[in-house]
Amino acid sequence: MASSTTLPLLAGKITLSDALDDENDILEQLSYPAKRSDFCADLVTHSDDIKDIVSHHLGVSGASCQVPAVDEWIHGSFNVCIPVYVNDEKKAIIRFPLPYKVGESTHPGNAEEKIRCEVATYAWMQTNCPSVPIPTLWGFGFPEGPSFTLLAQAPLFTRLGWYIRGFFSWMLGGPSRSRYAIHPHGQKLTSGYLLLDYVDDGRMLSETWETGRDDQARRTTLFGSLARVILTLAKVPLPQIGSLTMDNRGVVTLTNRPLKRQLHQLENLGISTDIPRDRTYISSEEYLLDILACHDNRVRDHPNSIMDEADGHSLLSALTVMRALVPQFIDRERRHGPFSLMLTDLHPSNIFVDEDWNLKCLIDLEWTCSQPIEMLRFPHWLSGRSMVEVTDEALLTFNERYEEFLTILEAEQTVSSTETEGEGEDEGETKTESVTPYAEIMRAGWDYGNVWYFNALESFSGLYNIFIQHVQPEYGDEAVGSWKEFQQSSWPYWAPGTRQFIAGKVQQKQQYLDQIRIAFERKDEEEFEDETETETETEDESEDDFANDLSSSRGL
Repeated sequence: MASSTTLPLLAGKITLSDALDDENDILEQLSYPAKRSDFCADLVTHSDDIKDIVSHHLGVSGASCQVPAVDEWIHGSFNVCIPVYVNDEKKAIIRFPLPYKVGESTHPGNAEEKIRCEVATYAWMQTNCPSVPIPTLWGFGFPEGPSFTLLAQAPLFTRLGWYIRGFFSWMLGGPSRSRYAIHPHGQKLTSGYLLLDYVDDGRMLSETWETGRDDQARRTTLFGSLARVILTLAKVPLPQIGSLTMDNRGVVTLTNRPLKRQLHQLENLGISTDIPRDRTYISSEEYLLDILACHDNRVRDHPNSIMDEADGHSLLSALTVMRALVPQFIDRERRHGPFSLMLTDLHPSNIFVDEDWNLKCLIDLEWTCSQPIEMLRFPHWLSGRSMVEVTDEALLTFNERYEEFLTILEAEQTVSSTETEGEGEDEGETKTESVTPYAEIMRAGWDYGNVWYFNALESFSGLYNIFIQHVQPEYGDEAVGSWKEFQQSSWPYWAPGTRQFIAGKVQQKQQYLDQIRIAFERKDEEEFEDETETETETEDESEDDFANDLSSSRGL
């Protein structure tokens, strides 16, 4: 087999040696390029429908809308975003969830779940946190379901219908509706979508992050903006852990499971999370134990989860200890709430800033959910490293950045508390309710190691490394020094029959590696056949050319 053989992934290519060493499911990833091509080709065939949908929601003529070529489309991890021109100017983005990345084939309805949760978050934030800068959501449609338009943008009779239905709902004691009105368009496109403002105010933070992250003035500005967003969301107490969702009437409720990207990532690999879509939590312990159960399911069902017997002992020991430690990282006074809405996908490409890093806009509100307040924490990328890379000198930098962020968060909370008291005095009353000390909770979490525990909990591929590097040292030299001996006695407690399970996983790992090799061998065979066909075609072309020359010379 040629050592230079590579196979395409969504981003770049991969060699056989890298594929064999990678802990992810490379077989699944190798299928993505073809699936993306097929999905985009299907959208291209519906370009006219997309134009009609945009004109429908924006209230402009279809002739003024233009869908650009595929090379202008923006491919994200879970969505494809198509910029739409109106009168030759980029005005909107229409977003479609990628069915091959959110588990639609293994868990039908996941794409719809994702859309319903995200549009509900937009609607909820517009009402409850208007100071947080987000794009305007002009309209959206559920797969095989109704479509909605922003009330202020909807036609007159559509708005009247919304007010009439809202009035009768209010009279009957029903729930209040979002500011989106049912507005059918009748197009044939069955994929769900969101139609959003095209953000051109500022630049993505990812474009300047690497060159500017050591600029303290810029960092201070950015940290202040993010702290205000975190505090604004956290100030609205929620009664349970879950995600907001929207029904076919446009009503927003907190009745969906806490939809973080990890759930759809697991389900996309055919790994069950055992968390139904309508599951919410009123207890922090229940929630954390279900997340750990997802880790267990990944170990059971992922073909590449255990390398060998020793690796199995280490990983399952860590999971067993993580499960035992749950009560230590739960605030017993707040175990039943209130809970806070959190942006769990807050990364540099979702943040638009100006040249000084003042926040201009937050995009992609997917994966937003309410969680225990003690899970509020500093976005790890603000240190410039991933969590598994935060060691040695990088750990010192991380500590400095975390302290810097906490200091700014404390200052922002003081300002916010003062403003709240002032509002009460302006209204002729004193605000006597206790203010949740979010900054203090985050600092306590930093001091007691909550940061590492929760980051380990949320990293399906990095749990073991984060546990060994950061969680375990919190328990002293005895815990670190005796780990090898301890894991030999603790791994059997992961589940009954663990020895036989590990043996089966090692065998499954070998079968998986054999499948990787076969995939590369097929590539070599295809390339060999292509080369042979090319040579044959070249010879045939030469013979044809020679025959033509003869024909000319003979005057035929």
